[in-house]
Amino acid sequence: MFRLHVLNDGPLTFVLTSGGHNAGIVSEPGHPHRHFRLRAREAAGHTLGPDEWLRDTAPQDGSWWPAWDAWLEARSRPRIDPPPMGAPGYAALCDAPGTYVREG
Repeated sequence: MFRLHVLNDGPLTFVLTSGGHNAGIVSEPGHPHRHFRLRAREAAGHTLGPDEWLRDTAPQDGSWWPAWDAWLEARSRPRIDPPPMGAPGYAALCDAPGTYVREG
């Protein structure tokens, strides 16, 4: 994934987490022993090599989720209410997330 830095000359925000895929994605904010490194680069900005990036990007304690939420919020339209369940001529079967979620 780090190759994005040399393949893209646009703005880039790169996050490196302390856990693997499951630990970084599934573990909720507030989970102990998590940290991440985050660095943004402007369009056509200087590209750091992986060792330089790691050395110059300080770790931050906690989950990267709040940082990701802030990144998304800065690039998103205001939140709106979801559309109604069902469709014209079709009633909703049940409320979200659906009964299959609770089936064992």
